Amino acid sequence: MSATARAEALNKAMAVRRERGELKVGIVTLEQVLEREDVVVAKTPVRRLLEALPGVGKARADKLMSDVGISDSHRVTGLGARQRERLMEPVPSQG
Repeated sequence: MSATARAEALNKAMAVRRERGELKVGIVTLEQVLEREDVVVAKTPVRRLLEALPGVGKARADKLMSDVGISDSHRVTGLGARQRERLMEPVPSQG
């Protein structure tokens, strides 16, 4: 990889990390986030997304993922329609 290509890749990675961080801080409802179809949301681990919700910590995220049958390594893009529905059922709406 050339130095220019490496610099471009690093800049792109930093931009994605920054946007993902902003996403986690600005979450209003899980439904709103799951409706987004951009790359940042798609590649976000489900666990991190759940833990960023108000009132959901590590233990509750574990329970939600276990109840719905989502593995730790799942990202938002890998969720099926039924998993999305079941995931939103027990999560209270904020806002």
